[in-house]
Amino acid sequence: SPSFVSTHLYRNVTKHAHVYLLCLHHPNFECVVDPDDPYLEEEIQWSLFSNETFKLCSKLSHPLGSTNRYGIYGSSNGLVCISDEILNFDSPIHIWNPSVKKFTTPPMSTNINVKFTYVALQFGFHPRLNDYKIVRMMRTNKGALAVEVYTLRTDSWKMIEAIPPWLKCTWQHHKGMFFKGVAYNIIVKGPIFSIMSFDSGSEEFEEFIAPDSICSPSELCIDVYKEQICLLFSFYSCEEEGMVPNDLWVLQEKQWKQ
Repeated sequence: SPSFVSTHLYRNVTKHAHVYLLCLHHPNFECVVDPDDPYLEEEIQWSLFSNETFKLCSKLSHPLGSTNRYGIYGSSNGLVCISDEILNFDSPIHIWNPSVKKFTTPPMSTNINVKFTYVALQFGFHPRLNDYKIVRMMRTNKGALAVEVYTLRTDSWKMIEAIPPWLKCTWQHHKGMFFKGVAYNIIVKGPIFSIMSFDSGSEEFEEFIAPDSICSPSELCIDVYKEQICLLFSFYSCEEEGMVPNDLWVLQEKQWKQ
C-alpha cells in the first residue's frame, strides 16, 4: 500500500539504512582501433558497493543492454535517473531501480518541435507531493528556452509556460542538482552567474546571485550541506595536485552565508 511504502522509505532515509554506491563501468572506446576487438561488444556494467565498507554487494547488467555512454542525473529512494552522457533534446530518459532490476522509460515529449542545443536534466523526489519528478531545461543558441516537468505518478510531461524575463536570455548551464522537489542550476549570463531554482511542484522560479568573491563558475560545485543548498568554490593549486577547497557558502533564508 502507498502508506506502507512511505513509512518504509522514511525509516530507511532517517536511519540511513541500506545505503549503496552505484558505480558504472564501460569499455574505453577511444582506445579501440580494431573493429574486431571483443571490447566493442562488451556491455556496460554496474556495481553496488556498501557505503560503509565499500564491499561489493552485487553486479548489475545495464537495464537496456546497451553499449551507449550513459550518465546519472539524480537518484532518490533507490531510484536512479539515467540518460545519454551527452544530452540532446531527444535523448531517451530511464528511471531505474537497481535493487529489483526494473526500469521505466518516460514517453518522449510531444511538446518539443525545436532542436535545442543545450539540455539540463535533474531527477528527484518531491516530499510535499509524495511523487518523483524530472525537470528538463533546454535552450537554443539564440536563447529560446523550454522547461518541462515529468511526473512519475501520471507518466506525463508538462510544459512550463510562465518563464521569468531574467531567464529569457543567452546563458550557459553547469551541472545542477535536485533537492526536496527543487531543481537547482548554475547559470552564466555574461559576467554574472547565479543559481536558478525551480520548484517542480509550485512551478516557481527563483534566482540567487552568486557571492562576489566567487569569480569563476567553472570551479564551482553545487551540493547539499546539513540539509541546505551550498556552493563549494575551488581553485587549482600549483603546489598541490588537483582542486583545493577554498570557500563553502550555504543558502540560508535566501541569503548566502560563508
